[in-house]
Amino acid sequence: MVRPPNFLRWIYPNAIWNLPSDSKVVYLTFDDGPTPEVTEEVLQILENYQAKATFFCIGKNIEQHPELFKLVRTKAHHIGSHTYSHLNGWKSKPTDYLNDYQKGRDLAQSNLFRPPYGRILLKPLQTIQKQDKVIMWDILSKDYNESLTPETVLNNILRNIKPGAIIVFHDSEKAKKNVLAVLPQLLQNLKQQGYAMEAIPY
Repeated sequence: MVRPPNFLRWIYPNAIWNLPSDSKVVYLTFDDGPTPEVTEEVLQILENYQAKATFFCIGKNIEQHPELFKLVRTKAHHIGSHTYSHLNGWKSKPTDYLNDYQKGRDLAQSNLFRPPYGRILLKPLQTIQKQDKVIMWDILSKDYNESLTPETVLNNILRNIKPGAIIVFHDSEKAKKNVLAVLPQLLQNLKQQGYAMEAIPY
């Protein structure tokens, strides 16, 4: 499913699913990095099309690749936290989840947060929302699904594009094949349609 199911929007009504706009703008986001050989390529593609994005980084990846994390910042993209170790919020104790979240937040130094898998229990969510904006999505590219072709991924996104949409990609090894093939085609298409590609505001 490319669009988030309605029950998730109902469970998390105060999370940000899109940023409605009267102008043609979409918000590109990338989860799970920074990842060597993937994040660098993504950054170059974005630069080629004068596009900005928000990178929801995993804390342990920030620790392992500090120079790559610094490069994302240097390119003037926005940073969000994606926990420290990519915990599934529905399978984690609230205290464990919040500790992992805080560790990731300290490394990312951002007030934007996206829960891995879009899954989080209400108690930790309420705590997190006291200091952070919880960013979900409007369009899930499914670039991580290696059974999907780049053409399928691209068409799924384009069918659901609308002003203010938040699009999820992944700068991860698993998504490498699709994201590096799809991203330049998508950005070219969006530019031709008159869309601006921006980072989510802090």
